[in-house]
Formats: sequence, structure tokens, C-alpha cells
Amino acid sequence: MKNIFGILPYVKGYWKYAIWNIIFNILSVVFSVFSIAMLFPFLQVLFSENNSKLDEIIAKGKPVFQFSTNGILDSINYMLAHSTIEHGKTHVLSLICVFIIVTILLKNLFRYLAMYSLAPIRNGVVKDLRNKIFKKTLELPLSYYSEERKGDIISRMTTDVQEIEWNIMQSLEMIFREPLNIIIFLVMMVAMSPKLTLIAFILLPVTVLLIGKLGKSLRRSSGIQKEKMGILLSIMDETLGGLRIIKGFNAEKKTAKKFEDENESFTKLGVKVGRKVDLASPLSETLGVSVLVALLYIGGKMVIDDRSMDGAVFITYLAMFSQLLTPSKAFASAYSSVQKGLASAERIDKILNAEVSIKDKENPKRIHSFEKSIEYKNVSFAYRKGEVGWVLNDINLTIEKGKTIALVGQSGSGKTTMADMLPRFYDTTHGEILIDGISLKDAAILDIRNLMGIVTQESILFNDTVFNNIAFGIDNATEADVIEAAKIANAHDFIMQMPNGYQTNIGDRGSKMSGGQRQRISIARAVLKNPPILILDEATSALDTESERLVQDALNKLMKNRTSIVIAHRLSTIQHADEIIVMQKGLIIERGTHNQLINSNGTYKKLHEMQSFV
Repeated sequence: MKNIFGILPYVKGYWKYAIWNIIFNILSVVFSVFSIAMLFPFLQVLFSENNSKLDEIIAKGKPVFQFSTNGILDSINYMLAHSTIEHGKTHVLSLICVFIIVTILLKNLFRYLAMYSLAPIRNGVVKDLRNKIFKKTLELPLSYYSEERKGDIISRMTTDVQEIEWNIMQSLEMIFREPLNIIIFLVMMVAMSPKLTLIAFILLPVTVLLIGKLGKSLRRSSGIQKEKMGILLSIMDETLGGLRIIKGFNAEKKTAKKFEDENESFTKLGVKVGRKVDLASPLSETLGVSVLVALLYIGGKMVIDDRSMDGAVFITYLAMFSQLLTPSKAFASAYSSVQKGLASAERIDKILNAEVSIKDKENPKRIHSFEKSIEYKNVSFAYRKGEVGWVLNDINLTIEKGKTIALVGQSGSGKTTMADMLPRFYDTTHGEILIDGISLKDAAILDIRNLMGIVTQESILFNDTVFNNIAFGIDNATEADVIEAAKIANAHDFIMQMPNGYQTNIGDRGSKMSGGQRQRISIARAVLKNPPILILDEATSALDTESERLVQDALNKLMKNRTSIVIAHRLSTIQHADEIIVMQKGLIIERGTHNQLINSNGTYKKLHEMQSFV
């Protein structure tokens, strides 16, 4: 969206309203011209000292009507001359005044209808843009968000979209309407005095150049201001999420100072941007009036000295030119607003144009069930190309259907990354992962993730009811299905003690429940999905002993007759795994059952003894 025309593809679904807007704007401008053009006959009637000029017009006979400036004026002059001779000047002046009022009413009626037809476009385009951005945020891989500030992304989805609504969509009509207004008035002015209009053409480009330079400067400053807003939102998000630590370490003043410094910088930029926006309108008006004064002097000499121009025509010409000032001023303001909005549009484009690196290939293979095994084949992975060291390095592992595989090792050894690659949150840098002999990169992502249920250390819940959190992602889940899943997850009893049972709202991220309760809701969600493959990422490590017992019991029920990949720090929870994989610095250094690894006197035994001692 490098320029304003980048917004036009979003108008595609609203052409009907756009066409009506154009028609109504043209009619509005036409009646605006008519209302000003009537000044000429009004002045002729008002200042004519005798009827000789009127007799001359009558003597020429009734002109044949032509749809042109001169044709329309000749017809109006004939009718007014005829009416003046028959009914007198006062009667004609009354008719002209009524005609001007009617044309002004029609001008404003069509102006309102133009705005009326624009409203669905303006709001609809912004709605579509908001939907597109949100959909893109869901499509982007997790690796994209590790490189971006969450607050900055939220800023682009909210304040930047709002900027487009206010600064581009509200100015879009002006950008297209005001030039039409200017062109029609210029045509009338050329017909009245080509010489004066040529002078205006020479002087007006200076105005355009100055306003253009101001607009570019505004766009740069506005872009920096948006980045500052992203930083502010990031600080707010981190502060609200870390209030317990901030208070516990008496860091309120330090945190407040950090926010105040960024807010001060944002405010200074806001003042700078605001002053530039405010400068556009008075600058264009001053330059416009300067041109008007030049025309007053030159045109006045043409009337007084060489009488090459009629006084009534000159006054009407000035009235026409004065009408150019309003659309020129509006165009200048709209141009400045658009430049400010385009800075937001460029920030939004960074999301919309971001590469979706993890996506279905053309005509992917469909997987509707899991029958045999999962295989990691020579898998290596780094988060960024060219990064020193590998998160995973030449991993080879086969997981047979129905088996439970545990991944253990120090933090940073690659356990979670290895599990995250199975639902294609990340793709392999080298090697491949296969399900029943089909490479994940060849299969449909929807099918892969339909086979899996995920329970993480941090229970990811939503500000909704218990029912909707358990039934999340499941179409047409019944109350009986949800209750059965909750019972298997040891969650039914505490849910029934809530004020509204399964229809109780659990608050932001489940803040109205304990850690153990939140985890059992997450397990119930996985139970309801009933997947053949389970990924359990340290699902009990953050719980107290009683909660851990209840959650572990729920997990044992969940894992029954399923293929499970369990990431665990507490080795006591994975002693009955069919195979334990010990990882270190992205490598598999040991593998076997609990008893085999204990007897081997390797890393696993050391880890087990350390936890036993504790």
C-alpha cells in the first residue's frame, strides 16, 4: 500500500456504492457551478442603466440550447432579458434569488447523498482490512512472533487500522471529488477569461509543490510515531503480565520511569506531527489568497484600463476562483491526512506481506487416521538461517503407534522444539518428519493437527465459559460430551461448585481458577478432541503435590491407548514410558526404558539421583 491507490482493491466489493458516490458528487459540483454562474446575470440586471443591452439580446432571437458553457449562458441571458422587459428588474432579481437558493439546496442534497453512499464503503473497507490482518496473524508461523513485539503487532491491528479509517478512508472522497470540483470550475474560468486562468495556472503549482513537500515530511514523522506507540503498548502488556514481579522487586518507580520516558518521546512526536497537519490548511489558504490578490490586480487593470473585460464577468470570475480555494484547501488537508494514514498502511503491510513459511503445498496428501508410526529422519533445526549452532542436530527417532515416548534433559536441550515440529509449528531445516510414511511437508496441515491433542505447562485458556473452553475447536459438541470429558479429567466436581457450573466465565486466561484446575480444563479439552496422538509438554511441573496427583491421574486416563510424546522435568512421572529419550544440546545422548537407563550409569541416572535427593 505504497500510495492511496493501494486501498482500491479493498473497495472491490463496494463498487455499487462507489458509482453512486461519483454520480452524486458530479451533480453536487454541477449545481455548485450553476449557483455561482447566476451571479453574472444577477449583476448584469442589477447594474444595467438602460435596456439597450437587453434589446440587443432580444434582437438576436432565441438561441438554440447547447449543453456548453456559452450555450447555457446565452439561453439564461435571453430568458432574463425577455423577463426583465416584460416584468421589470425586481421580478427578475427575485427569480434569480429563488434559482440560486434552489441550486444551493440541490447541491447540498446531492452532497449528502454522496456522503450517504460513501459510509458503507468507508466502514466496510476498514472491516475487511481488520479481518484480513487478524486472519493473517493466525496464518503466520510462531517464529514470526519471536522476532516481533506483541505490543507493536497489537498497535498495527488497532491504532494503525483506525488511522486508515480516519485519515485515508475519510479523505479518499476528497482526493477524488475535489479535483473534479477544481476541473469544472477551471473550465468555466477558461471560458470567461483564458488570460487570467493562464496566470492562475502559473501561480498554483507553487502551492502544490509546497504542500507535497510538507506531506512527505509528515509521512516520515508519522511512521516513527506509530513505532513509538508499539513500544508503549509492549510496555503496558509486559507490565500487566508481570505486576507480581514488579511489586515483589519494588520496581514500580523504575517501570514507571521507563514508561514515562517512552511516553514523553511519543508525545513530542505527536506535537510535531500535529503541527505539520495543522500547517497544511492555513498554508494552502494563504497561498490561494495570494494568487487571488494577484488576479484581482491584473483583472482590475483589464476592466479599468483597457476595458478588455466586462465588470460583471470579472466579479463572477473572482467568485468562481474563490470557489477553487475551498476544494484546494480541502484537497491539501486530505493529502496531509492521507500521508499520515499511509505511514500506518505501510506498517500494516509488514504483517500482510509477511511470508507464511509454513503452509500447504499444492494438492497436499490427506491423512485421516494414524495407523503405524511417527518417524524423525535425520532432523536438524535452527530458528534462523545462518545461526551459530543447531537447536536440533541429526535426530533419528521412530515412535510406534500406541507407545509412550518421554523426552528429558536440561532446559534448552531441544525437547519442546522437537515436539513443536510434529504439528508443524516449525519446519525442519534439514531432514524430514513422517507420519505413516508421509512427510509432514507433503500432508495437509489441517489433517496433521486434527490427529493431535496438546497439553502445555502453561494452561492456555480463554476469557469465556468453562463449556466453551473445553469445547474449543470442536464443532457441535454436546453438553453430555463436555461433561464426560471433564469427568475423565477429574474436573467435573470443581466445575459443578462454580456459580453457574459449565456456563461460568473463567476470567482472563482462567484467572478465577487455581493452576491445577486450569490444567484439568486443558486436559478435558484434549479428551474431548479424542486425538490418536498426544503431546504433553511438562503438564504437571508447575503444580503442587495434590494438584499434580489429580492431573497425573487425568493424564494417565488420557494417554490410555494413545500414542504419546511426554516432555518432563519430573522423572517420576515418566518411569513407565515405553522409551525415554535423553537430550543434550540438540542431540540424543541416551535412550531406553527407565530401568535400562538407570543401569547404564549415564546422564539419566545422574538426573534421577539429583531429583531423588531433592
